[in-house]
Amino acid sequence: MASNPLAIRPVNTNRDRTTFIDIGYALNSDDPNWVPPLRSEVAGMIDPKKNGWFSHARAQLFVATRGDKPVGRISAHIDMLALDMAPDRGFGPGIGFWGLFEATDATVARALINTAEDWLRKQGMTRAVGPVSLSIWEEPGLLIKGHDHPPTVMMGHHPARYQPWIEAAGYLPYKQLFTYELDITVEFPPIVQRIIKSGEKNPRIHIRGVDKKRFDEEAKLIVDILNDAWSDNWGFVPLTQPEIDDVGKKLKPLVFEDLIMIAELDGKPVAFMITLPDLNEAIAPLKGSLFPFGWAKLLLWLRKPQVRTMRVPLMGVIKDLQASRMASQLAFMMIEYIRRASVKNYGGSRGEIGWILDDNQGMRSIAETLNGSVNRIYQIYHRPL
Repeated sequence: MASNPLAIRPVNTNRDRTTFIDIGYALNSDDPNWVPPLRSEVAGMIDPKKNGWFSHARAQLFVATRGDKPVGRISAHIDMLALDMAPDRGFGPGIGFWGLFEATDATVARALINTAEDWLRKQGMTRAVGPVSLSIWEEPGLLIKGHDHPPTVMMGHHPARYQPWIEAAGYLPYKQLFTYELDITVEFPPIVQRIIKSGEKNPRIHIRGVDKKRFDEEAKLIVDILNDAWSDNWGFVPLTQPEIDDVGKKLKPLVFEDLIMIAELDGKPVAFMITLPDLNEAIAPLKGSLFPFGWAKLLLWLRKPQVRTMRVPLMGVIKDLQASRMASQLAFMMIEYIRRASVKNYGGSRGEIGWILDDNQGMRSIAETLNGSVNRIYQIYHRPL
């Protein structure tokens, strides 16, 4: 009996969108370290009406089937803001992306990548970058180290078999993103403690937690620092207001005033650090669904999380201070204050910092000075079309 041929079709109906979402769960269910995301979150990510990223981007989703069986998926997408970037900053004219990639075998993988590339060519793109799912601010890169433990909140997790399949399709490494883990139950090294104490004696420095009652105002302040601090970074695409609004809605339940710090110098906000309790520890048992009782469990957890891991997804210091001793001093002070709160108030024992660009020597040096070690590496690939 002949085997069912492989077919790839664009996602254009609600039924196809459901299939697209379901594939992620079906192909990863046997991985003990994969954390099933909430289905509502995945549905929101691919819905132009619910994801502010679509205000400056467009995407086409594809599903692969053999007979009636779904065997893979991929997105092909174009970010208009990325097209406007200078090429030496990673993207620029002619750059298209693919992501949200899942496949059962190498044949399916190659066919899906070819399909995404064909769509990008028809849109006038000349180079493909992937996987990026969907925005550089969401889940960029393919996990190539760290398959032996679960990801933290807002980080991707992929089977090790995907790496050779992508490389066999002609993709070359473009950029690596690192996360660092550290033991937060012990004090940081003496040199760090001396830097912190010196900062505490400096009347020009003030470190404060955010005021959740002024959430919108504080969020704008942080985004302003972020857009300045990261503006010269590889791959930086500024957050737009629709995206800021979306992120605010998603993260507000995870905002705790003693876990997000703003550093002021001479009364001016110049740096920030965001730390999130690892939501993945709470949602992993829910298997992607809030029903019938998952929503109640999650709401109870959010009142006062008790977690093992705290993740630092974002930190920034204004450009005028970067590469200065003051920048590292402010960073160490914020990290130390959050470390204390994490252990005392949330039961934290492990921290994860990242992702950090492979060429961001300043942040990597800070993580290594804190005795952090690289626990996960994500690889972004590219190839000409």
